[in-house]
Amino acid sequence: MSSRTEMPRLATPQPARHPAPTAKAQRLAHLIFERPDLDEAARFLTDFGLTVSHRDADTLYLRTAAPSPYCYRIHRAAQARFLGFGLEVRSLDDLNRLSQLSGASSVGACSHPGGGKQVRLVDPSGFIVEAIYGQAPCEPLPHRAALLLNLVEHPRVNSTQRPPVAPPEVLKLGHVVVEVADYQATCAWYTQHLGFIPSDVQVLPDGSPIVAFMRLDLGETPADHHTLAIAQGFMATYSHSAYELVDADAVGMGQRVLRERGWRHAWGIGRHTLGSQIFDYWQDPWGDKHEHYCDGDIFTATEPTGIHFVSPEAMAQWGQRMPKSFIKPTLGLASLRALYRNLRHSPDLSLRKLITLMRMFG
Repeated sequence: MSSRTEMPRLATPQPARHPAPTAKAQRLAHLIFERPDLDEAARFLTDFGLTVSHRDADTLYLRTAAPSPYCYRIHRAAQARFLGFGLEVRSLDDLNRLSQLSGASSVGACSHPGGGKQVRLVDPSGFIVEAIYGQAPCEPLPHRAALLLNLVEHPRVNSTQRPPVAPPEVLKLGHVVVEVADYQATCAWYTQHLGFIPSDVQVLPDGSPIVAFMRLDLGETPADHHTLAIAQGFMATYSHSAYELVDADAVGMGQRVLRERGWRHAWGIGRHTLGSQIFDYWQDPWGDKHEHYCDGDIFTATEPTGIHFVSPEAMAQWGQRMPKSFIKPTLGLASLRALYRNLRHSPDLSLRKLITLMRMFG
């Protein structure tokens, strides 16, 4: 039986697992960005704890300590933009089935480090999803062990705690969060075609869903509370991505190093309510948020979906209250046009819902 507190089921339809998905994603493999300055991107990301693994004139690849050739791919472009992400699937049969979806590419060779095969998809909100299979692993990078803590028992006698003053070693790419206008269709696409399971859904006072935290379906193997989170917004945009560290001292040391090197802090340190991660958020040179975290929840496939009311207080168990700047949109001409268009055409977006969110989160 789940130990989580859940609300009664509400009348408004909630994102739900699909009984027979087209494929089941096994891992968040990489993110895809465009940036005008690869050197500046590398400076932030290496201070953040990633390692440059490959580079050519127009593409930069960075990796974690995990045995994956890269987790972060940046293409040189005039404007900074988030394009999408890659998901590893279980088999070539999965790729063949995905290639039959509307707008999908055929199965082809992957030209990026690690090789393998891939199918390129586009989700209902316009994000690119590269489904990959057969990528060759590389040697993992060394990282320090978690520090031994003197808690109820005292295993550390005559020994001090002195983690190195250096960028924290990122263990893996943990999750990505996006905002979309067409919330229900986008959530349904990921549950139907890539097997995602909603771990927790946050709802407004009227019961309409506003955020879905979705995990991989790995059967009896525990999976992170969420690998993908989808939030109701007024346009399709990147919210943040998250990177797992070995312990809370690594999260704290990351804050020290990034502050000393002049990067812009966004929110933290605290502990999330849904997912339970100890977190700290930083902004890259283009304002995109990147999260250090440790100690997140893990669920097997049998854990049911939790339904919870959304509020600023529900974002963290302790630590700084989420600042208004954390979710404040940049209202340029393009975003205002998207707002007008999506208010007219999206079935999930309404002026009433936007006003509710503005009142709730400032």
